[in-house]
Parts: sequence; structure tokens; C-alpha cells
Amino acid sequence: MTHENVAYGDHPQQVIDFWQAKVEGPAPLILFIHGGGFTGGSHDKVNKTFLEACLTAGMHFASIEYRLLKHDWFPAPHEDCVRALQFLRSKASEWGIDPQRIAGFGGSAGAQLVAYLAWSPDFADPSSEDPIARESSRLKAVGLIGGQANLDFDWWVENIPGYRRDFHSRQIPADLSPIDMRALQRELSIENHISSDDPPTFMSYGMAPDDPIPSQARAARGWSIHHVNFGLSMQALLKKHSVEHILKYPGTHQAHEDAVAFLIHHLKE
Repeated sequence: MTHENVAYGDHPQQVIDFWQAKVEGPAPLILFIHGGGFTGGSHDKVNKTFLEACLTAGMHFASIEYRLLKHDWFPAPHEDCVRALQFLRSKASEWGIDPQRIAGFGGSAGAQLVAYLAWSPDFADPSSEDPIARESSRLKAVGLIGGQANLDFDWWVENIPGYRRDFHSRQIPADLSPIDMRALQRELSIENHISSDDPPTFMSYGMAPDDPIPSQARAARGWSIHHVNFGLSMQALLKKHSVEHILKYPGTHQAHEDAVAFLIHHLKE
């Protein structure tokens, strides 16, 4: 690791780990955002195989930490990831990053967050007095592992096999009205941001659409909240907007084995 727990904000959670590839000149960057349902997980838990694949391919690697819901409510995790990406771009010269070749991937909640970066309009504010806020928040390619298309739990009940509404019974802040909650759900539902200018997208899931629900309750819960039907919903919109994409699940055969291979391919173009 080249830089550990570099602060991009004032909160203790707002830190980045960075690995610099052994290359000459500016190189692409692949960033990772961990999952954990916005309540757990850590940027320390990096898949070593993915990390080594990136470094071997001449790609820098960064892992982002962000505020969880016990620290602050939505959209704090999303705001943190926007800021972290802008911070990384601000370090382009110092850390040898090519700011035009940054891609990202994540699993579960991390998939939602990285897709929010990839598919939302650019959060750069050219008129800001803060130089970091003037940096772009877009990605060149994105990889989603077990990602959820939206945060509309009523939709989940109707479209996700085995999902029960009581799987997500988190307490909503007392000062957040039902109307405001629905507006927040719409804003943070990543499929609502899909448009024709979005980057190439890789999505992967661990089950086929017609696979049976696991019999064990705990396994069934995890299985349902990472169901391929989320990917199918996003695929329909990506197709509609002519966005290059891959949807991988058991029984399909794709050109790229995993999200990282897909990102490396597009960053080398």
C-alpha cells in the first residue's frame, strides 16, 4: 500500500487507501467501494486477487471508506463517495493518476454507490471556491456486483423472489416525512439516473432468474437482496438508452470473466 487512510474529509470514516502501480507516467485508476448494507463493511476488506490484477495491469487502485447510517443518514454515503472521487482526481499530478481514465466497482451497497457516481450527472461545480469540488465525479467504466437497482422496497416485494418487507425495518429519522423519504428513494435509486451518456457497465449476480429460493432463512435473505432481477431491471434501461453493458449470471457466457477484467479492458482502450 502506498498511502493508507488518507483523509478526504473531516469525519474519521472519510478516508482512502491507495496502491500505486509500478508504471512510468500517469496511469489509470480503479476504485473500489465496499458493501455492507450501509451499516457495516470496511475499506480494509479488499479482494487481493482483484487488487493484484489491477496492479499487474498497470492500474492504480484505491479503496474508499464512507459514513455508514449509524454515523449519518442518507445521502451521506453517496455524498462521501462523490467527494472521495473528486479528491482522487485532485491528486492526479501528485499520485500519477490519469484523471480521464478512472473506473470503479463495488458489491451490494458498494455497487449502488459506484453506479451513483457513474450514472448521475457530473457533480463538478466549476464556480466553487473549493478546488476539489471543481473536479469531475464521472467514471469511464463501472462494475456492479450484486447491486440493487433501486431503494423502493415496495418494488422489491413485487419483483424480487423471497423478499419480505421486514428484511429492511430500519428506523427512519423522525424529522423525515414520508414525502421526503420517497423523494430520497427516487434520488438514490440508481436506475433512475441511467441515460445515454453513461459509461460501459458490467453487472454480475450469483443466481439465474429462475433459480429456487434457498430453504435456509438467512441464506434466502441475502440471496433475495442481491437478486439478478435487479440486474434485469437495469439491463432493460441500459438497452433503452443504448449503453454498452454486460449482465452476467450462472448460465450466461460473457467476454469478460469479472468486473475487474471488464474495467481493465476499457481503461486500456
